[in-house]
Amino acid sequence: MSPGANAAKAGRNLPAAVASGVALAAIVIFSLATWKWIFGIVAIIALVIAVHEFVMVLKTRNIYVARTPVYLAAVVIPAVAYLWGFEAQLVATGFFVLVVMMWRIRRGTEGFFADISASVLLIAYLPFMAAFLMLTLAAENGSWRVVVFILLTVANDIGGYAFGVFFGKHPMAPHISPKKSWEGFAGSIILQSIVGILAFIFIFDAPWWQGLVAGLILTVTATGGDFVESAIKRDLGVKDMGSIVPGHGGMMDRLDSLVPNAFASWAVFTVFLGSGIAVSAMGM
Repeated sequence: MSPGANAAKAGRNLPAAVASGVALAAIVIFSLATWKWIFGIVAIIALVIAVHEFVMVLKTRNIYVARTPVYLAAVVIPAVAYLWGFEAQLVATGFFVLVVMMWRIRRGTEGFFADISASVLLIAYLPFMAAFLMLTLAAENGSWRVVVFILLTVANDIGGYAFGVFFGKHPMAPHISPKKSWEGFAGSIILQSIVGILAFIFIFDAPWWQGLVAGLILTVTATGGDFVESAIKRDLGVKDMGSIVPGHGGMMDRLDSLVPNAFASWAVFTVFLGSGIAVSAMGM
């Protein structure tokens, strides 16, 4: 199979996707190698962009999100999670859920349920779930935990892409995402499990089997996240959520597997490595 055929089968512009991935990786590495709170700012900016993409797409379907409180939630919920922990994250989420309902009622009752449902879903799906990555970042070794989180998620994408392009013949859910195959899923499991084992041994000095479990769990959540976003896009009638990331589409198209893995990795790290809460979240 020719490279062009492989790219077509994968459904993306491979050179552009690689270039975008390298650029994003450079930003992440720089932020984590300096002061880790810089990574938090980068993550919040990406989150706000993803929320904006959702807002714009929903608007084309006559669903009007309570934009001001939702945008504020995308900034505040992750920030308070990083600074003050899970309880603050919960309080902020509950606060913004109440605010969006009261904010939207100013426009009357027509479309009220659809609008607040979309607004609450956006808060739960993006700021609340992404805030778990901020809890991970706040740990004493938070920078390394974030590095492993990224390595595992990237391994999922690379393994799934490579095995899917070269061996994919059996679609997992053709009515949702026809290019995702069981062979690609197997590739994600294999590569992510290997990366998980190596990361837990050499970075965390933890048992190898914990890395294997982490790789298996995050493969499932990352793949599930891909399917969730694909189902949302099909329902809304769009191919991509945006075009800001060449070769990937919108920012949300890049975050689809990262968002559920933010929660899954935080849970796995907490169970296996402890919460590791730093004395001061603003330090490295």
